[in-house]
Amino acid sequence: MGEQLTNSDVEKIKEEIEYRKLVVRKKELEAVKEARAQGDLSENFEYKAAKQDKNRNESRIRYLEKILKNARIVSDESKEDEVGINNTVDVYFEDDDETETYRLVTSIRGNSLQGLISIESPLGKAIKGHKVGDRVLVKTNGNEGYYVVIRKIDKTTDDSNDTIRKY
Repeated sequence: MGEQLTNSDVEKIKEEIEYRKLVVRKKELEAVKEARAQGDLSENFEYKAAKQDKNRNESRIRYLEKILKNARIVSDESKEDEVGINNTVDVYFEDDDETETYRLVTSIRGNSLQGLISIESPLGKAIKGHKVGDRVLVKTNGNEGYYVVIRKIDKTTDDSNDTIRKY
């Protein structure tokens, strides 16, 4: 079972692959050639560093291509009054008596430090498809969990600033 991606995610991945193949790969190969031309490769730090950079780029390309190959496309559309992908949601945590704001995204864009939670995370799974005022159980271990209340839903559609996670 592959990553759940929206059409926007697929486009971003394709753009990064193309950029890495056409721009970064060319630059890295040139850096390897220049470093190799400096002579003794056994003590040539620039050569080793250039090879590492080239290999890192190739590895990233393979990683992104594998994600695309195994991806499952999901819709980022949802009903006007329901939590869906790319929606910004105010969630009230009953146990902590606090309200947090999150945006629901696919796992490839998830970054909890920036308030982007994955649709595959316990909280993301729990709130997806619910409406304002719904009290939802977020399961953490089996039947254990905590309750949250959805306070507000903003239909966010712009995901242009989101980045694809590194590995």
